[in-house]
Amino acid sequence: MPEALIAPYGAWKSPISSDLIVADSIRFGPIAIDGQDVYWIEQRAAEGGRNVIVRRAHGGDVQDITPEGFNARTRVHEYGGGAFTVHEGTVYFSNYVDQGLYRQELNGIPKRISESTDMRYADGEVDPWRRRLILVREDHGDSTREAVNTIVSIGMDGANEHILVSGNDFYSTPRLSPDGRQLVWLTWNHPNMPWDGCELWLATLKNDGDIGSMERVAGGVDESIFQPEWSPADELFFVSDRSGWWNIYRRRGGADEPVCPMEAEFGLPQWVFGMSTFGFVSRNHLACTYIQHGVQQLLILDTEDGSQRTVVRPYRTLGGLKAGDGFIVVDAGSTAEPEAIVRLDIATGDIAVLRRASAMRIDPGYVSTAEHIEFPTARGLTAYGYFYAPANRDFAAPAGEKPPLLVNIHGGPTAAAHPAFDPLIQYWTSRGVAILDVDYGGSTGYGTPYRRRLNGQWGVVDVEDCVNGARYLVERGLVDGNRLAISGGSAGGYTTLCALTFHETFSAGASYYGVSDVEALAADTHKFESRYGDTMIGPYPARRDLYVERSPINHVEKLSTPLIIFQGLEDKVVPPAQAETMFEAVRAKGVPVAYLPFAGEQHGFRIAANIKRALDAEFYFYAKVFGYTPADEIEPVDILNLT
Repeated sequence: MPEALIAPYGAWKSPISSDLIVADSIRFGPIAIDGQDVYWIEQRAAEGGRNVIVRRAHGGDVQDITPEGFNARTRVHEYGGGAFTVHEGTVYFSNYVDQGLYRQELNGIPKRISESTDMRYADGEVDPWRRRLILVREDHGDSTREAVNTIVSIGMDGANEHILVSGNDFYSTPRLSPDGRQLVWLTWNHPNMPWDGCELWLATLKNDGDIGSMERVAGGVDESIFQPEWSPADELFFVSDRSGWWNIYRRRGGADEPVCPMEAEFGLPQWVFGMSTFGFVSRNHLACTYIQHGVQQLLILDTEDGSQRTVVRPYRTLGGLKAGDGFIVVDAGSTAEPEAIVRLDIATGDIAVLRRASAMRIDPGYVSTAEHIEFPTARGLTAYGYFYAPANRDFAAPAGEKPPLLVNIHGGPTAAAHPAFDPLIQYWTSRGVAILDVDYGGSTGYGTPYRRRLNGQWGVVDVEDCVNGARYLVERGLVDGNRLAISGGSAGGYTTLCALTFHETFSAGASYYGVSDVEALAADTHKFESRYGDTMIGPYPARRDLYVERSPINHVEKLSTPLIIFQGLEDKVVPPAQAETMFEAVRAKGVPVAYLPFAGEQHGFRIAANIKRALDAEFYFYAKVFGYTPADEIEPVDILNLT
């Protein structure tokens, strides 16, 4: 092996280029199982972010189901998810352009079965006994009021659309019992988000399919329920955080009993429809994933005798678990390869990779592996994160030099960092930039009290944890304290802007479709999050003072740190005005600033050319601020006020 070249951190030549990252790369969406056939969503950057339903037949053949001109994506709650379901080879899906509901026979042409142009559909369940679908519907027919959410039934041919459940602000996860006689669902009202508290309802169905008697069986304003699921034996299972941890429970004899009590998280925040962490591989055996101390595990539970078996597998993350007869399918991530849709045989342990997110193969010498860390933060508390040191087998830094650090902030804010291979992270580390992926207070994976740490403290606790995480790494001598940057999207963009405005720790930052004015966001965002600030900051307008106090746009006089802003011009979650107002204020103050708007993008970038441009532009921006010279030619960014 040749001797490593000496070059400053940030100036290393890397094989992990932005072109490689976006070339034929895909993001996986929800998984569905139909007998022995497996279906999943692929979001393809090379096709403008189009979502395609893909089928892998039992014999091994893989084919696209969604033809060109269709995009299987719903806008219910704007974040979507649960855009398709499948039954005996027939797929039902929402089409993004018109939000219509479509039926598609195997190898057939999609046929629209919904009539109104004002309705959106998600989270569908097939009712074969009554030849209908049961779905969440969002009605946008009256622009003078909020959208109206209900649970509806609609015939497989589109006939007889009928409201089954209504009256609350939100619904999700309608699930039919195996015998077709009972229906369960989740529901909640403003100002709650589903991870704050929601209710699980159970109803008997009349012969005609309408709702009979119904009762609330679990949940409330302070108890979060996740993924109600029926066993093959017609028993109801669900996840609840009533113990302080999202654990699995079974409804039996009119009471709930824990199936596998642990100080671990078996649930997730329901940002999108169709999320799942467990499923039945046989009548009495349940496969489930959980997170404990930053590590994800896969268990097989015997629901009768309570025994459990940990499944050893070569993956660090397992998402979207769906179960079939004797097998599971997951979106799996390892430490050194792109994520993949994987089928795992429970009896033999055999693993079959059905599809990889990318064909890229990276030599381990260029890959940085996540180190789960915990560090002291404000108020005598502890926070967490994943640290990635620079890694490139071809280069070493000059003696005594320490690497710049980029603190990465996940969105949500109730989401979580993940330790699996991410080419976007490896892009940085292979060029000599260290990464800290922060699980600040409010993140999922560490129990309910940790997740609720952010209640009333958004813009405070998250920022303090990011600042203290960076300082911790500086104190350990792992990074250069004079070259600290922070970057995040959506809620992470807000945290970034707050960190740059209210603290002096960071020397540069990047906001992707971030919130600069939380008061404006309260007045101009979609229904799902329109009251989120009540919990995260305080009731509005009663606590308008807090919204003013925590909005970076109102305190630009405190900001003196170079900033680059990225924004999708069709964003309905964080409207472009948030970015544009912040850019103009920072420009007027004379602080180095750049603004890159992207036409055709919504909340989160999906188009290959835009993903590439944003990644390279952020790297270029830090190079100019921190004084290193990139090894690659990068399209310049127009940075105003930079001398």
